Amino acid sequence: MNWDDLRIVAAVRDEGTYAGASARLRIDETTVGRRLARIERALGLRLFEAVDGLRKPTRQCETVLAHVQAMAGHVAEINKVSESLPGLTGRFRIASTNAVAEELLSPRAGDFLAGNPGLSIQLLTSSENVKFSRWEADLAIRLRKPDKGDFTISKLAEVRLYLIEPAAEADVDPVICGYSDELGAIPESQYLKAKGLHQRARCISDNVRVIRRMIGSHQAVGILPEYSCQELLADRRLRATLLPRRRDVWLLVQNHLKRDPAARAVIDWVRDCFQEISKL
Repeated sequence: MNWDDLRIVAAVRDEGTYAGASARLRIDETTVGRRLARIERALGLRLFEAVDGLRKPTRQCETVLAHVQAMAGHVAEINKVSESLPGLTGRFRIASTNAVAEELLSPRAGDFLAGNPGLSIQLLTSSENVKFSRWEADLAIRLRKPDKGDFTISKLAEVRLYLIEPAAEADVDPVICGYSDELGAIPESQYLKAKGLHQRARCISDNVRVIRRMIGSHQAVGILPEYSCQELLADRRLRATLLPRRRDVWLLVQNHLKRDPAARAVIDWVRDCFQEISKL
């Protein structure tokens, strides 16, 4: 049974004439008569009778029209389905350091998720790199470029770094904060080594928050990325020196997600988070 033909039955009932149904449905009047005749042949029923120049539905037609009306209601609900859908859907695991998750991603996640009710993100925080080959994450933010791997890699940003120390001379030397040996290749550690400070470090950590707290006590020296030290840069009791070298940040994406619209939205959001720090 053709839905377009059934609509004609309802239109003839409502308008009372083939001409009226033709104008309502914007089809030829002869087409109205032809399709109506086709339905009557298929059903073996007479649907309309001519009474005083109008088409009046028969009892059998009223039964048919009850079903047509129900179908019309279902069609209207079907058309509303797209309006109720949340749009992009999916759950994505993003691996990063604690500092990136806390300072960059989480403050901006609320607006992103509110605008995309079908998306969920899981922030996996660790100083250890996740193993993409074991599908431990969908996206990863790395502070060092991987040598190789079966994934897509692109640069997210070049983050400015600051050496921050007490502005005033003190009776005792400030505590030097350094990073663990596993992070010896990052620009922060390289700078401290070049200045002869790494060997004298007495507070060792891979947690940026720890180093920031130490520097904020006005009794320590350390290096922080710009997104972690905005309050310290405004502290007049501290002196900040911009390092000549920046830290590269890289985004790793599982290859099968490159063309997924929902994944693209998450990737673009991560990029926007890092774009904002370049404007600080």
